[in-house]
Amino acid sequence: MQKLPTKLYTTAQVRELDRLAIKDYGIPGIELMSRAGNAVFRHLRIKWPQCQSIDVFCGSGNNAGDGYIIAGLAHAVGLNVTAYFVSDPGLLKDNALIAYQDYVKAKGKALPFQAGQITKADVIVDALLGTGLSKPVTGLYADAINAINRSRAPVIAVDVPSGLNADTGNVMGCAVKANCTVTFLGLKQGLLTGLAPDYAGEIIYSSLAVPNELFGKITPDCIRLKQKKFPSRARCVHKGDHGHVLIIGGDQGYSGAVRMAGEAALRVGAGLVSIAAHPDHAAQLNTGRPELMCHGVQNSSQLEPLLDKANCLLIGPGLGQSRWAVELFLSALKSAKPAVIDADGLNLLAHVPEKRSNWILTPHPGEAARLLGVASAEIQQDRFRAAAGIQTKYNGIVALKGAGTLIAGADEIAVCATGNPGMASGGMGDVLAGAIAGLIAQGFSLKDAAQQGVYVHGMAADLAAGQGGERGLLASDLMPFLRQLVN
Repeated sequence: MQKLPTKLYTTAQVRELDRLAIKDYGIPGIELMSRAGNAVFRHLRIKWPQCQSIDVFCGSGNNAGDGYIIAGLAHAVGLNVTAYFVSDPGLLKDNALIAYQDYVKAKGKALPFQAGQITKADVIVDALLGTGLSKPVTGLYADAINAINRSRAPVIAVDVPSGLNADTGNVMGCAVKANCTVTFLGLKQGLLTGLAPDYAGEIIYSSLAVPNELFGKITPDCIRLKQKKFPSRARCVHKGDHGHVLIIGGDQGYSGAVRMAGEAALRVGAGLVSIAAHPDHAAQLNTGRPELMCHGVQNSSQLEPLLDKANCLLIGPGLGQSRWAVELFLSALKSAKPAVIDADGLNLLAHVPEKRSNWILTPHPGEAARLLGVASAEIQQDRFRAAAGIQTKYNGIVALKGAGTLIAGADEIAVCATGNPGMASGGMGDVLAGAIAGLIAQGFSLKDAAQQGVYVHGMAADLAAGQGGERGLLASDLMPFLRQLVN
């Protein structure tokens, strides 16, 4: 599998890269378009070598120009190719018009798309809409997208699946579901989060052979996460050298969350883990995992000695929102120690918002909506804006969970591409919070703890799914793989 770049760009930044490639490096626009078309056609032939017929769906912008170049390349090697245009090709401009005219001169077949049309090609090329989409797709373009999605043929998307917002990963009314997407020049940030994983398929990147110095001219605000090598341990160490996590939660009926969070903290290497839980079940929490030190805590005065011993707090798994929970939550917030706030800790924080530089917040979209006082749907419409908004309001580091988890700090947002749909099951968030807290306890910076915690959590789920499949994946299945990855 191709290694993708770590730098991620907005569509505006990619347009600027394109402009600079032409202006500063003298690469003609038609040459860049030709390189893009060649990149798509090359990967099409690699992925579907037996393909004999291709339908290319073209729109009205530069994306259509790429499509006509692809159609021309297919025609030149004797494939049965038809370019279907949704907009009058006579209205194309500049390089896109040149690409269309060259295709027609070579006696390529170009036909108007008609609503209700059925495509029977071996492969479909989606060159309808590029990265400039700013409103929901309607009309004949929506009809074309639906026709593509109804087809049984595999689909390769040019730069971005038509209808997908390349900045947010949100679907603009409707979008093409591609088997793979070949994206150019700069890897678009929206291809890795939101709904994009369901639409982009395999992502293939082409730099269009521009000079590497070009990418130094624009500094993106977003990166793709990759795993860092964890530091090796000295031979002469003891448990106190690797930190002490205190997990506060586990109200009546919610004992599982703190139990999983505690084991996750241990599995990533924390030296000690204590749990402050409701007295009714604290004694049973470490059944099966005796390494956890479990304490029944009735009130804040009983919590204080445990706070003194810990060097990192995890507040929220199974905490609930009862009077007991509120008392422990407010008491824990008085501590100046670094903290991870998760689950009901986030719901309680939404009622008493404050800023703090030494905490990590780990909301899912519903919790993020409560932190910002908006609807959940608004979070998913632009996850980048939501993550940045929470970070601005509460400070610290924010890990907005979901497909393509975002980790937002004051200076950058990182996107994590590990993980799979099997993680949509109870307890996964508790394991993540425990893993992050365990890394903080060992001395990782908040930024590294959040980023690497999210990365290894997702990768552990991928390894676990690789052994038995995604369906039926349990949060506790991740534990042996967490240990493997941090080593």
